[in-house]
Amino acid sequence: MGNEFNVVIERDADGLYVASVPQLPGCHTQARTREELTTRIQEAIELWLEAEGQPQELLDFVGVQKIRIGS
Repeated sequence: MGNEFNVVIERDADGLYVASVPQLPGCHTQARTREELTTRIQEAIELWLEAEGQPQELLDFVGVQKIRIGS
């Protein structure tokens, strides 16, 4: 049975989707479509695990919160 990882997906100013895996530092990618992004982040996770091994700690997803700073 494989591990499951939480992936944060955002959209940048150019309209590209950006995915990152909080529990795997430096594991991120971008793509023009969500489908392409899913494929790319799966590849990025596999490469990260190949290079770094299993993470020390698997985190439970709690939620996402926006915090506004300034006006």
